Amino acid sequence: MSSSKDVKDAVDAIIDQWAEARPDLDTTAMEVFGRVYRISRAMGDRIDKTYARFGIARGEFDVLATLRRSGDPFTLSPRQLSATLMLTTGGMTGRLDKLERRGLLRRSPDPHDRRGLQVTLTDEGRALVDEAVGAGLAVQTEALASLDKEQAGQLADLLRQLLAGTQPS
Repeated sequence: MSSSKDVKDAVDAIIDQWAEARPDLDTTAMEVFGRVYRISRAMGDRIDKTYARFGIARGEFDVLATLRRSGDPFTLSPRQLSATLMLTTGGMTGRLDKLERRGLLRRSPDPHDRRGLQVTLTDEGRALVDEAVGAGLAVQTEALASLDKEQAGQLADLLRQLLAGTQPS
């Protein structure tokens, strides 16, 4: 069985070029982040295609999924959605308008705040996001098939540590 070091990828070619041009550089970080970036782009493209089958873009999926994960009654304020998704209120309004026109969510006055609104996932929206999340997970699971369960867990742990190290303190 070949090890991962026996398989060469595009990042290896870049690293080899830097080794020739600048042998004094430690390119370990470039190896890691180059691959993370390439994985992210490749998987982002696959996920976009998957969600497109449901007539939604990734950003719209994120809104529906956030409402779905919030639990029954699947209702949040636009401000809560914006904070969770790190979006401006203007960006959120556009997404909500589109999803509401499709009948996937509805906006209504907040009974606890006369100036506020609530955004609620409709039954149609819940059915769509439940199907879309399953399809998205299938694509991601397929991509992980080259790793066994233990390796996937180790990778998740290492990426969690790496992500924590990149967050502002």
